[in-house]
Amino acid sequence: MPSIRDLRSRIISVEKTQKVTRAMKMVAAAKLARATRQIAAARPYAVKLREVLGAVTSGVESDVHPLLTPRSKVENLEIVLFTSDRGLCGGYNSGLIKHAKALIAERREGVKSITMVPVGRRAADGFKRVRDVSIEKSWSGIADVRPSMAREIAEYVMQRYSDGSVDEVVLVYSEFESALTQKPGHEQLLPLATDAETDAQGYEIEPDPAGLLGRLIPRAVEFAIFRALLENQAGEHGARMTAMDSATSNSEELIDTLTLQANKARQAAITAELMEIVSGAEAL
Repeated sequence: MPSIRDLRSRIISVEKTQKVTRAMKMVAAAKLARATRQIAAARPYAVKLREVLGAVTSGVESDVHPLLTPRSKVENLEIVLFTSDRGLCGGYNSGLIKHAKALIAERREGVKSITMVPVGRRAADGFKRVRDVSIEKSWSGIADVRPSMAREIAEYVMQRYSDGSVDEVVLVYSEFESALTQKPGHEQLLPLATDAETDAQGYEIEPDPAGLLGRLIPRAVEFAIFRALLENQAGEHGARMTAMDSATSNSEELIDTLTLQANKARQAAITAELMEIVSGAEAL
């Protein structure tokens, strides 16, 4: 059985760890509140943008813009995977990496090459040693989501699709539902899908659909990536808050267990001393 000194040292160590996890939980909760407000503002905009895009494209051919034109055969697939830069957020990153690997296994047959664009250090680390998946470019430092970062990523993937380097671009990110629930999923980014059922009535398009699409489509691609960044950010903070809450509760239980063991060890030591005193008195 550990000595009283060892047990007390462990209790102090766990208490220090508990202070850190409690502080990290509070920080994550504050960041999560801000992130959820951003998502709440972004989601209606995404719906309206898709509606307008569907209305503009409803009366034109898909080849009116290169980012709308699907390839006759998808030979080169590109996956943009969003994770966090840091750990300590439970199974958040591992769930996303697992989903991306399942998607790769599903799509591998029939394509010549699969490239990965990691957004977040954990995504890059998760695919460093994966065979037959090349990393052409990656992004990190995404703790504070900025529109400029979404624009930079969008320009990269749009250029890759336009010059024929890739035939399809897929986003893999975790859709935020609550602090307890983040659902990994994927969606096709390019060629850009539109809502074909959207009614064009009520929209006056000037000067012409092609001219408007030239401005609207890059904006739609950029915003899709920006929304994925926001969803990823909120999911990370929610997962970290939950993980730190669990760690704080576990440390509390461990402190109680160690305290009980220390008390038992102290009682045993006192009992042994009393027995020695009684034995010595009887000997006299």
